Amino acid sequence: MKNLFKITLLAACVFMISPAFSQTKTKKDTSFFKKVGDKTGKVATSVGHKTAEIASKGAAAVADKKYADKVGPRGQTIYIDKNSKYFYVNKKGKHIYISKSKLKDKPVEKK
Repeated sequence: MKNLFKITLLAACVFMISPAFSQTKTKKDTSFFKKVGDKTGKVATSVGHKTAEIASKGAAAVADKKYADKVGPRGQTIYIDKNSKYFYVNKKGKHIYISKSKLKDKPVEKK
């Protein structure tokens, strides 16, 4: 009878403690998933920025005039909006307005 009681008590303790071990995670388990999640987030952000840039450039090419003789500070294409403001589209797809004095002459292409 004592042995049966001991076995039952041991089984009950193991049954009560086992859910606590299943809830804990080790660093090895989470580090892989964290790295994958970080890379996925970075890729999704860069894809979103590139999509916004292409869409914004397309909309500017259709709706606004292109300034053929000048370029931006880093060689960007300059557009003129309906209010005669000069802007270029950055890598995130935003319109960056710039004064006419900061525009540079477009370099001459060599043949």
